[in-house]
Amino acid sequence: MISQEDIIGIFPLSVRERFRKVAAYAARLQEIRLQIKQPVRIILSGKEKYLESTGNLAASAEQAWRINEKELEEILQYVCKYSLYAFEDEISQGFITIPGGHRVGVAGQVIRTEDGRIRNMKHIRFMNIRISHEIIGAADPVIDYIYEGQSVKNTLIIAPPGCGKTTLLRDMIRQVSDGNRKATGIQVGVVDERSEIAGSFMGIPQNDVGMRTDILDACPKVQGMMMLIRSMAPKVVAVDEIGSSEDMKALYQILQCGSKILATIHGDSLADIRARPFHREYAVEEIFQRFIVLNKEKGSCKVKAVYDQGMNICYRSSESSC
Repeated sequence: MISQEDIIGIFPLSVRERFRKVAAYAARLQEIRLQIKQPVRIILSGKEKYLESTGNLAASAEQAWRINEKELEEILQYVCKYSLYAFEDEISQGFITIPGGHRVGVAGQVIRTEDGRIRNMKHIRFMNIRISHEIIGAADPVIDYIYEGQSVKNTLIIAPPGCGKTTLLRDMIRQVSDGNRKATGIQVGVVDERSEIAGSFMGIPQNDVGMRTDILDACPKVQGMMMLIRSMAPKVVAVDEIGSSEDMKALYQILQCGSKILATIHGDSLADIRARPFHREYAVEEIFQRFIVLNKEKGSCKVKAVYDQGMNICYRSSESSC
């Protein structure tokens, strides 16, 4: 579990004390949003608070600490170990992964190459420190439903933003890799395009994704899936946040190579996913055999239901039917 000192260590000494009281809420802390000349905002369990210069949390922005350019620049430099050049590739992707698997999103003025690709970013004036929360056992309620004997079923996790789909996928990968009550462990390949699943830092996973898991970090999904198939021969390929026709085409290729798939997608329901434009060309029920739908109730996220390939309910809340 993330500790108070883990949060404190994200910040340089010059501003560290202001975040000490925030760090006491480490278990509930989701985001720290910094924007020059605007109130520092803290997201705790989905609710927004404001950070005062004293380090106290307030419900109103009136007394909030408004971070200045020098302070934000110091935080950015510290996160990048005082070498922005060394993190140029990550900054060009819009985020920096730091020890612990936490992700610092950045925004500012984009620098492009002659052919229009994003090369770097300057005048960074916005930061979003997203705190990674690893929940060992998150997949326990659904692990039985993604197997047929010892074989993993192609599984799609559907959830709105911020509802725990990556957390669920991460623990599912760990259990498939290490083995669980249903099956022995098998080789898993993860294409971690946004460094959110494994939270790798300098190539080393900061989250537990299992002993039989290979990771392509910060790699585009479409290219990465086939790279893993050719190089690491995984039995299961896992990716986060699919959603384009190119993603779906790549998943078809994975199936043709004999590997299974674990994936997530933004959405509110199965009907929502089936209404997407790509579904006309690549039907999700032709790829996936299990659909796990998450939703948020009373501020917390939970598994709403698990469906099979025929859209029959296998599991709903605490009830199972197949």
